[in-house]
Amino acid sequence: MLPAHLRNLARTEGEVELQIQGEATQRSVLDALEARYPMLRGTIRDHATQRRRPFVRFFACEQDLSHEPPDTPLPEPVATGAEPFMVVGAMAGG
Repeated sequence: MLPAHLRNLARTEGEVELQIQGEATQRSVLDALEARYPMLRGTIRDHATQRRRPFVRFFACEQDLSHEPPDTPLPEPVATGAEPFMVVGAMAGG
């Protein structure tokens, strides 16, 4: 699942379904997402470092996965497609 501004940029609506080769990890999901929607490159993670951008968070199975290493396997329900991997724009301010 993508936040509205990234769905608009990718010109897609609703959830995005991806086929992942090998193990489902943050890196493999984001690689597949950027391959399918090249206009998203650099919006979720930095081009050079591949690190998550500030104010972008990852959630799955009611867990914040934002600080997990990118090659950590995602929960089984995400890997099987039963639960979504959510990219969320964090909010800041007072």
